[in-house]
Amino acid sequence: MSKKVIIVGAGFAGLALAKKLKNQPFDVLLLDRNNYHVFQPLLYQVATGGLEPDSIAYPIRRILRGIKNVRFQMTEVQGVDAESGTLVTSSGALNYDILVLALGSTSNYFNFEPIKAELMALKSITDALDMRSYLMQNLEKAISTNSQEERTELMNIAVIGGGPAGAELAGALAEMRRHVLPKDFPQIDFSKMIINLYEMGGRLLPTMSEKSSAKSLEYLQKMGVEVKLNAKVNEYKDQTVHLDDGSEFPTDTVIWTAGVKANKIEGLNSATYMPNQRLVVDDCFKVKGVDNIYAIGDAAAQVSESLSRGDPQLAAVAIVQGKHLAKNLIALEQNCAATPFHYHHKGSMATIGRNKAVADLSGAHFSGIIAWFIWMFVHIMSLVGFRNKLVTLVDWIQNYFFYDRPLGLIIRPFRVSTKIKPESEE
Repeated sequence: MSKKVIIVGAGFAGLALAKKLKNQPFDVLLLDRNNYHVFQPLLYQVATGGLEPDSIAYPIRRILRGIKNVRFQMTEVQGVDAESGTLVTSSGALNYDILVLALGSTSNYFNFEPIKAELMALKSITDALDMRSYLMQNLEKAISTNSQEERTELMNIAVIGGGPAGAELAGALAEMRRHVLPKDFPQIDFSKMIINLYEMGGRLLPTMSEKSSAKSLEYLQKMGVEVKLNAKVNEYKDQTVHLDDGSEFPTDTVIWTAGVKANKIEGLNSATYMPNQRLVVDDCFKVKGVDNIYAIGDAAAQVSESLSRGDPQLAAVAIVQGKHLAKNLIALEQNCAATPFHYHHKGSMATIGRNKAVADLSGAHFSGIIAWFIWMFVHIMSLVGFRNKLVTLVDWIQNYFFYDRPLGLIIRPFRVSTKIKPESEE
């Protein structure tokens, strides 16, 4: 009788594992709260109108077509009972022989947790669509108001966090401000729209090389983004960002990209978690202190002397981990030894705007249009499905030549302070 493997999470790691177990002696059940897989690195382009949601999302059931021993179920996972080998879900209890937690990550608000409802995040399709609508709503309000103070708050944008997500989003917003919005809102003087990017550290893209950090700073400043380094944001109150040095920035739009933490599952001992909620695993991804439970992707931390926080939380890492765990599970089923996992970091990249990108690949540094083409190729090839690859490429070509993005639709009005849709939308 085949062992029952339950995989929680259909992100990069979970899908890579499920596909690699094709036609193997396992009964695999893949669980996720959504029925689609999202290519998260391009969420910022959905938020700024460069792409539509269906360009970066793909139905999970379609991905798994033809894989007879892998099933999918859309459900909310609520907890785990490791002693009885039971997973608690919104659809009822599920028994497992092997449990793999590929839970992914969510925004880490740190001291801003009490006011997170007033901030905008970018971790899901819903977040991206809400952000797009909110930006347009504020511009429509800016036209109508007679108060200069209110107009300033509505137009200004603060991005907190100078990592790849923050830098890429700030660059996309700057291009939108310069090339797209003036065509749709001729009544507004966009030279008065300020985009501030706050980074608590001394440089942007802290996980990349100093050359890439310096180049990204140069690009953003040339695009009109006001980059604030060594800038600690103390609080956001009364539509004003307050900094540690006493300076203030009035804005109704604060976008949080300053950190992530792993999604957590109830039922495991607190000793198995790191402060950022990543599960501590051994070099074969087995969760510390429990039997038959593994963790991969953003939710796992394989700690070593050289990696005190585990491998980086990147799509490329998650995919390789999923494939490696599949090989180990197959080997163990054949009474062979599992092989330890060691990730060889191939590099990082970020795009700031049209013909503006940085890439650190195998010790070499690239910037400008060469890095931009590398970034585009890697991301196109990483998308799931031929249609998504083709549609994304066509959209990028159109945007390259015409800077034309379909931003104007406010189909689902959104209120940041409550995270609740208006009554007419519920």
